[in-house]
Amino acid sequence: MITLIKQATIVNEGKVFVSDLLIEGERIKEISSLIDIKADKIINAQGKILIPGVIDDQVHFREPGLTHKAEIYTESKAAVAGGITSYMEMPNTNPQTLTQKLLEDKFEIASKMSLANFSFFMGVSNDNIEEVLATDPKKVGALKIFMGSSTGNMLVDNKDVLEEIFKKSEMLIAVHCEDESIIRENIKEAKLKYGENVPIVEHPNIRSENACYQSSYYAVSLAKKHNARLHVFHISTAKELELFDNTISLKDKRITSEVCVHHLWFDESDYVDKGTFIKWNPAVKSKQDKAALFEGLLTDKLDIIATDHAPHTLEEKNNPYFSAPSGGPLVQHALHAMLEFHFNDQISLEKIVEKMCHNPAICFQIEDRGYVREGYYADLVLIDLDKKWTVNKNNILYKCGWSPFEGHEFNSKVSHTIINGNLVYEDGSFYENKKGKRLLFNR
Repeated sequence: MITLIKQATIVNEGKVFVSDLLIEGERIKEISSLIDIKADKIINAQGKILIPGVIDDQVHFREPGLTHKAEIYTESKAAVAGGITSYMEMPNTNPQTLTQKLLEDKFEIASKMSLANFSFFMGVSNDNIEEVLATDPKKVGALKIFMGSSTGNMLVDNKDVLEEIFKKSEMLIAVHCEDESIIRENIKEAKLKYGENVPIVEHPNIRSENACYQSSYYAVSLAKKHNARLHVFHISTAKELELFDNTISLKDKRITSEVCVHHLWFDESDYVDKGTFIKWNPAVKSKQDKAALFEGLLTDKLDIIATDHAPHTLEEKNNPYFSAPSGGPLVQHALHAMLEFHFNDQISLEKIVEKMCHNPAICFQIEDRGYVREGYYADLVLIDLDKKWTVNKNNILYKCGWSPFEGHEFNSKVSHTIINGNLVYEDGSFYENKKGKRLLFNR
């Protein structure tokens, strides 16, 4: 299959330029100002921007075992409509991904059902160290450690286990950092004040700045002690930024970090209107934290923008504070949300591409993806920057059927998503004859 994209405005590696692009099979064959060749499909991209496919390093697609909330098929479809061509999924499914067999079972499901490219993280518990150390770094994105409360028994609070993993593992170690003992004390105080009816506005006080900082500090200390490769997920506080370095190039960093779209978009004032629908762990915090996170993103203390896509049903979310689960769906709308910041002159297109496309590929050493380069896989997204649309029930693709952006009008829209050279999405229509591929890693 030969596809020719004509006159796209390509945003890639810090540059913006108009060019044709030729796809042959799964890969980019040529990038040139004028390509005159007979092609099976020609896409007129004049007036549209073309970027590398977004790589989301943190999603929860809920399969197996929690498919009343989401499935690999439904959520990958939503991701593709949002310009995400590759994702890495977390281990807190049912059963939890704590053995090599269970890990491969998820890869098998995705190979048959996922429209986007995929990887799955190996989960860590207090008692599966042998399974963890058997993980193949060339075929699996990372190990995932919940250093804070999580689903089931996946909270790792045994310091001997943590020491051993940070000392022995050659894998990238990705961590969720919140100190459980601090959270428990904060819950106790909140219940003394409010009883069982603690309001949602207390969420950032319960899952506090101190709970985040102490856990992140501990993880960074372990990584420095053992020279481990650490990636800290979803930084949510200004204070945590002091733990990360922006004086060296990303490829040389041993300790990296990310921010999620919801921590850049929402703040604690939004709990009044959004309630438990913006209940995430870590919590959305203050306006000052939000502003500091954006600054940390622009100054490269924060390396990656991700979603932490974690859907729950409307029924589950419509519960009091302690009963409502944390998490929300984001993959369909994350890139559109970041483009809104661009329209507000808060971030350049080049920086969005760097943080959502290039940097995940660098951090995780993903093979031949994350860039618009000849010879790389043709994972590409075309965006109409002048296409207004409003998020509503009729255009939400998540299985859960809701979005925290419901009612918001975006100023741009993904028009085409190409994965491994295959046109998967075009102006609201999906072509599902080919599935995504397993990500591989240059390690």
